[in-house]
Amino acid sequence: QVQLVEAGGGLVQARGSLRLSCAASGGTFSRYVMSWFRQAPGKEREFVAAISYYGETTSYLDSVKGRFTISRDNVKNTVYLQMNSLKPEDTAVYYCAGKVLGGVSIRSSVYNYWGQGTQVTVSS
Repeated sequence: QVQLVEAGGGLVQARGSLRLSCAASGGTFSRYVMSWFRQAPGKEREFVAAISYYGETTSYLDSVKGRFTISRDNVKNTVYLQMNSLKPEDTAVYYCAGKVLGGVSIRSSVYNYWGQGTQVTVSS
């Protein structure tokens, strides 16, 4: 059973930065496509970023392109989300997710494993 544990959330002022991490255990990390999703109060969960098995392919939500960077370390079994130039509209609970088969995907329904989430709050 794969377990995902996020860390790094918190309160930050607009235009600030945060780095989220998601540590995986219980599986072969390099076999999982990893992604970040987020869910703001009263809104549906939305895709933020995804990265392929060895990092050769990434995908981003349009509104975070140029500000967020997803990366992974298959030795440390960890995926990261570097978030720069944060905006109040980035406020949400951020979840990491992993899936075994296929390429990167923006669809939450295809992901097999989920973390518990970490709160990111951006003040104006």
